[in-house]
Amino acid sequence: MSAIWQAKSPAEKNRTGDGHFTTDACHLNNLTDELSPSLLPCTAPSSTTIGGPSEASLEASPCEHRQDRVTINTLPDDVLVEIFHFCVDQDIRTNGWHTLVHVCQRWRDVVFASPRRLNLRLWYSGKRPMSEMLDVWPVLPVEISRGPNMSHFWENVAAALESEHHHRICKIGLFYIPTTEWERLAATMQKPFPELTYLRFRAEGNTVTSLPDSFLGGSAPLLRELWLANCYIAPRDLVIALSVMSRLEILALGFRSLLYPASRPPLTRSVLPALTQLTFRGVHEYLEDLLAQIKAPVLNHLGVSFYTNLGFVIPQLGWLISQTESFKTCDTAIVYTSSRAIRFTASRGTNRFPELSLEVRCRELNLQLSLLAQACSSSFLPLSTLVQLDILDGFPPRHLEGDVVTAQWLELLDPFTAVKDLRLSRQIGRHVCQALKKLAEARVDVLPALQNTLWEGLEPLDSVPKYIEGFVAARKLSGHPVVVHHWE
Repeated sequence: MSAIWQAKSPAEKNRTGDGHFTTDACHLNNLTDELSPSLLPCTAPSSTTIGGPSEASLEASPCEHRQDRVTINTLPDDVLVEIFHFCVDQDIRTNGWHTLVHVCQRWRDVVFASPRRLNLRLWYSGKRPMSEMLDVWPVLPVEISRGPNMSHFWENVAAALESEHHHRICKIGLFYIPTTEWERLAATMQKPFPELTYLRFRAEGNTVTSLPDSFLGGSAPLLRELWLANCYIAPRDLVIALSVMSRLEILALGFRSLLYPASRPPLTRSVLPALTQLTFRGVHEYLEDLLAQIKAPVLNHLGVSFYTNLGFVIPQLGWLISQTESFKTCDTAIVYTSSRAIRFTASRGTNRFPELSLEVRCRELNLQLSLLAQACSSSFLPLSTLVQLDILDGFPPRHLEGDVVTAQWLELLDPFTAVKDLRLSRQIGRHVCQALKKLAEARVDVLPALQNTLWEGLEPLDSVPKYIEGFVAARKLSGHPVVVHHWE
């Protein structure tokens, strides 16, 4: 193909099957101008007319070859691959490389000669039988994910998972799987998937469905991410499957079931050498059973969400947290209340992704405070290193007055002995302040290291509001003065 790109007629565009050749080529040509001069070969500059650009340069189209520019077709293959990598990486479409291979034979050869560098994948959406897609492309890994709503989608996906091509499947993302389709889909996952790196299943609704004990046929050696929502599998069977997943980095489990049979933990634990992120939502008995059977030496992110259960005891979770080095350096915590749950998160710095998150799902704020206080007083959370605490809310607080609530705030805040900065959102801040005022007046030594309070909505030049004055005065009399700041 010529290095000079000319616009194609509509007929030509339709004949090639893609109407973006000229645009994409121009885009890539312009991209070479932005690359470092050290990367691209240079040509001698063209002669120009003194006082302004030449007449020829004014008439030239942006995509035409000029002597002072390097056109895309003069670049060596290795440079083309790097440019293609940038373009494919920026394209949110899974099959974005299709445009490149339709431009010309050279581009097609370059793309297919670098499948790993360009991370070439075939995206299968279930629109038609998978064999029709595989017949027109080279042998490449296949990603399966839900396309537009189609009545025959689940039939095609199940057939694809059952086919002889299952060994090419590298990614599966299936959401809101109907209960009518679950049994067949679960049966397809009993065979090995040697190329699978990502698996996400979410069953429809709140009905908990079961996975077979021979999940993944005991062989998915390349799997790095496993997400299961509303899909139940017994902890012992799950650990058996996980024990051969030496590359697994992310494990996320979630299902709602308030009944869980007690079991006897094994004498040894399976080591998950690459697991860095564990997320769980469900009953704490299941998590305790699972954690009793595994070790995760490089874990650095843990997110746990429990359904209401008063008086829960979670020694295995405490053991895991105590064995995780990254949790011991957290310096910032957030307590967040909402109409559905209360959540505690700890991280290093205010802009960091939470290393540790513990959520208790219940609606009554009194119960939320009580349950989180139990967790904080159990000494398994890393509280001694926290120097900043944020208390935020996602709904106007209700039923926060009274001595009972004051006692709950005392129980919750008492373990935060190293906190120097306390940030409060507008709504809940008033009620936290009232509780702290009563505690300070009673000479209760809570938050002994506190030096600063930051209030949402308090303007820099405003005087201290009356609802804060009592708290500040009481802290001063108790020998632990604080400074009030505004918080944007």
